[in-house]
Amino acid sequence: MPWNPARLRLLLTLIVADLLLFVGVSHTVAVATVPAAQGGQVTAEEKRGERLVDLTVDSPALGRTAKVRLLTPDGWERRRPGQTWPVLYLLHGGFEPETYKTWTRESDVEELSQLRDVLVVMPEGGQVGFYSNWWNHGVGGPPAWEDFHLDELRPLLERHYGAGTRRAVAGLSMGGFGAVSYAARRPDLFRAAASYSGPVHLLHPRMREVWPQMEEAYGGDLDALWGDQRAQRAIWQAHDPYHLAERLRRIPVYLSTGDGTPGPLDPPGSAYDPAEAVIHDLTRSLEARLRRLGAPVISHVHTGTHHPAYGERELHHSLPVLLRALGV
Repeated sequence: MPWNPARLRLLLTLIVADLLLFVGVSHTVAVATVPAAQGGQVTAEEKRGERLVDLTVDSPALGRTAKVRLLTPDGWERRRPGQTWPVLYLLHGGFEPETYKTWTRESDVEELSQLRDVLVVMPEGGQVGFYSNWWNHGVGGPPAWEDFHLDELRPLLERHYGAGTRRAVAGLSMGGFGAVSYAARRPDLFRAAASYSGPVHLLHPRMREVWPQMEEAYGGDLDALWGDQRAQRAIWQAHDPYHLAERLRRIPVYLSTGDGTPGPLDPPGSAYDPAEAVIHDLTRSLEARLRRLGAPVISHVHTGTHHPAYGERELHHSLPVLLRALGV
């Protein structure tokens, strides 16, 4: 059948659209919205370095736009349709100025040769967002961080940005909680998880000692997050890695924590850090439970405070565990 001009124009349009989708961006651009499976869409891309690309995602789960930083693998800009890479999600902490930029600003993640064949995803997680769908006093609604990360962003990246289905997740501080909690709440999604100084036992008695600091960072009452510890205990348990430990039995979990005593990576004159001492107890509590369950847990307890330099070091230490799980 001969091609008429209208059909030819349609074919050329589709070819150009496919080429544009797989060409790397070289500067800030507004892009045609790329829909995710659950309703999110990319509204802009910005190239930030040789391998860095920032996405702006319009998220119904959050009721606003959010930023996501990608550290792309070698060959990513020339990727073929259907080509994918293993994915490492790196989650940031909860205190200002921690954002989606934190890992590239405060660590050498861009220079790590072990990550040249991995797509590293560093999403915005909100200040004291806790990688959770907020209870909001029973009303629900935004912010729903879990829905954003796992039901909007994840399928979007897998459809359009080369993300594969071999996934690991790691994070510092609040991000460490998010990593292990996500792996427990969605055990079908992640092959390994790592927490660096994360509050990984929410209902531990000592958690009450650091909760006021989190409320201060948030700027108000955090009851909207999971509710009252007693009245809404089931909600707390549903997010608490300690209470979800059974779901972590089949994947490697890396846990690290300082003891609060200034260590080799702390600035001179640093004081004892009582918050890190609390996190030490929370981490050891989860570690002990995982060991009782026969889970493949790896732990590193060290001297040191909550300084981000320890997060960089622990990323290095845990990478063999994470990459082995990813098959890299």
